[in-house]
Amino acid sequence: MSTIIRKIRASVLLAGVFFATNSFAQEVPLLEGVTTRAENNPTVEEGKYKKDAPWVIGMSSFGVNANTWTVQVAHEAQAAANNDKRITKFILLDAGFDQKKQVADIEDLIAQKVDAIIVQPVTSTSANASIEKAVAAGIPVVLHTGRIESEAYTTEIQGGAEHFGKVMGDFLVKELGGKGNIWVLRGLAGHPEDTNRYNGLKQSLEGTEIKIAAEEHGDWQYDKAKKVCETLYLSDPNVDGIWSSGADMTRACVDVFKQFGSPIPPISGEGNNGFFGQWIADGFKSISSEYSPAQGAAGIRAAVALLEGKALHKHYDYNPPGWDLEKVKKYYRDDLSANVWWPSELSEEQLKEFYAKQ
Repeated sequence: MSTIIRKIRASVLLAGVFFATNSFAQEVPLLEGVTTRAENNPTVEEGKYKKDAPWVIGMSSFGVNANTWTVQVAHEAQAAANNDKRITKFILLDAGFDQKKQVADIEDLIAQKVDAIIVQPVTSTSANASIEKAVAAGIPVVLHTGRIESEAYTTEIQGGAEHFGKVMGDFLVKELGGKGNIWVLRGLAGHPEDTNRYNGLKQSLEGTEIKIAAEEHGDWQYDKAKKVCETLYLSDPNVDGIWSSGADMTRACVDVFKQFGSPIPPISGEGNNGFFGQWIADGFKSISSEYSPAQGAAGIRAAVALLEGKALHKHYDYNPPGWDLEKVKKYYRDDLSANVWWPSELSEEQLKEFYAKQ
């Protein structure tokens, strides 16, 4: 791929943000593919959180090193913060999947009197009380990558987990003609994203003759998923399709079938460069659900909009269509490692810094 084409792509990715508008909320760039929820969607009043710059923004991640995707979310958020000179400090705290640690992290950010907090919840309840404390202290809270059982947050930008899982499920229903046996590879047990993606799959399977022959949690990690797939294969390799909740797990399962010299069944994927390379090279049947790590940057933009005094909706949804092989070929980068995810808002220099092949 030429340098010119790469620069054009980078420009398109950076420029391609969605502007959410209606008669109440101002135009606010969030993320391409994001829309305002149609119903029960109040507006955060204009000027409520307006504050003069400079600003300090904090972020509580459920687990920065959970997998390669969460690492890139941190990179995308940091890059977005660095690009806004009004943000003098960006504090990223890692809960490491520990609910108590996330509570302590958010309360630490409150104590530091940050101007806004972004939260990726460990579970649907782990951060609720701390978020309530932050909002009570006058600190706006932006939520993404996991819904919670509370309305205390200020605004949320949520990848439609049910939509994500249903895109994958609908693909398998079509490929299998509505009947057959599948394996289900789920993410981290208890995480709201895992639960809701699985619910999307179940919506797809309603009224079909497709049966779940095996269901295991691979934690969205390559190494764990490879062990799971090896065990499933050795137990019974006759499977008609595989629903995988994340691309690192998809890559692992594809490698298992290749390791045993068996045909790769239809298997769902996600926007990961390593998976894209597999799909292009091996030509198996698949679909890529989109779940951009640039949600990290979108969280920064939402926080900034609130501090600027702009009105935002309470709920924003991110439900893009699945990608086919032709679209995948336009994004795949042979010069970058398997660990980069698409679409990304990182600059060409940052992509090479973080993800150049070693």
